[in-house]
Amino acid sequence: MCGFIGIYGPKESDVALEIYEGLLAVQHRGQDAAGITTFTDSFHVKKGLGLVRDVFNEKNMPRLRGSLGVGHVRYPTVGAGTDEDVQPFHMVFPFGVAMAHNGNVTNFLELKERLGLSGVRISSSCDLEVILYVFARGLEERIKPGSKILPEDVFFAVKKVFAEVKGAYSVVCILADGAMVAFRDPFGIKPICFGEKRTEEGVWYACASESVVLDVIGYKKTLDIGAGEAIYIGSDRKILSRKLTDKPHRPCIFELVYFARHDSMLDDISVYKTRRRFGEALADQWLASRAPMPDVIIPIPDSSREAAMAMAERLGLPYREGLVKNRYIGRTFIMPSQAARTNGVRRKLNTIPLEFDGKNVLLVDDSIVRGTTSRRIVHMARAAGAKRVYMAITSPPLVSPCPYGIDMATKTEFVANGRTNQQITEAVDADYLLYIDRERMNAAARVGNPKIERFCNACFTGEYPTGDVTKEMLESIAGERCEAQGQVKSDEVSVRVRVPVK
Repeated sequence: MCGFIGIYGPKESDVALEIYEGLLAVQHRGQDAAGITTFTDSFHVKKGLGLVRDVFNEKNMPRLRGSLGVGHVRYPTVGAGTDEDVQPFHMVFPFGVAMAHNGNVTNFLELKERLGLSGVRISSSCDLEVILYVFARGLEERIKPGSKILPEDVFFAVKKVFAEVKGAYSVVCILADGAMVAFRDPFGIKPICFGEKRTEEGVWYACASESVVLDVIGYKKTLDIGAGEAIYIGSDRKILSRKLTDKPHRPCIFELVYFARHDSMLDDISVYKTRRRFGEALADQWLASRAPMPDVIIPIPDSSREAAMAMAERLGLPYREGLVKNRYIGRTFIMPSQAARTNGVRRKLNTIPLEFDGKNVLLVDDSIVRGTTSRRIVHMARAAGAKRVYMAITSPPLVSPCPYGIDMATKTEFVANGRTNQQITEAVDADYLLYIDRERMNAAARVGNPKIERFCNACFTGEYPTGDVTKEMLESIAGERCEAQGQVKSDEVSVRVRVPVK
């Protein structure tokens, strides 16, 4: 899970400051590293480990000149997360290209080996680098170094990426020829949107992984790039688009459940309204299952807040903020070790005992991965005086790892894997637990855009829309993650992977 933004400003403009502001708006998608690359007559680069505010300052920002630029915030799903893996990536030969992405290449190791045999040395453990080289080789097939890159050359190169690079990814890149390119994987699993604004200087174009980025920097979102679609904007400032594949659109539903900011629009679907519909569906399901009626409904902040509000309204129950979040801790799943995540949860959340004392409390959350954090929060609620603690979850039980860029867990680590609902309830020490029904969840999401026939539900079903995910591939990806992070020996990687804590 990462966030990016690309901007093509009017001639003589500088886009770095707007990219910086956009990265702040998408910081929730990655807190390990940040980078900006701009172009004038050469590439100007600043990248580093840490938050956006820590990487950039008044000394390094002025040198990021140019009307073309890309920026990125990183959360590593493949690779060690070292300096060498920080995006954007760029090359100057045979073509000048700078690129950033969100997602995960499932055949990264295969492509890395294949490129190595042909003389290309992949210098990082970041999967974007193979996308960059496959794209550049596609251009090389069409034109000679030094020749001007034409739109058809770009579309040919993107089609090569789609043919060779498997997985889920949305990409933005800038070309030294004076162009911006953006494309989305053939199944459209990862989100990407496009927008523009008009000023006295001229028309500005921007592409980002979430619409909130465009909102914050004053752009009007004009479209979501479709599954298998590429957009090209050249020096003539004309927008050209091309649908390059015919695969069905299968956007990731977990973006709506958890990852995206609630003020974003993904594929014309309001994240905020969708989460409210999740809550309404949960309320109906709560009644239908004859679940025990609580005295109060409390969200586990932040992504379950809208659902908890809607559920409380539907059930006619009080909604209260009983858990206070320390916003300076960040998302605990980004922390590299279980000990760090456990301490992070302790520091991240605190109870307001007045909202728990003597009450039957319903806690609403977006998901449960391993159950360790859910159990800790249930214990916090009991320590604050709750008589009974119920839980309602706005997604179904997670049972399968995600190879598409969500660094969740291996199959053996999901608390729901191989357990009944009652066993999961006991594992998290709740008095009652209700997961939203998968069809109810999908139906609630489709209300926002009926054109989307199906969402990617692989983490709930083990059915991967790309059709090329095997057990060996999952173990290979797990191995790359763990070995790169130096966490475990290679013979242990199939069962121990760094996971986000819920």
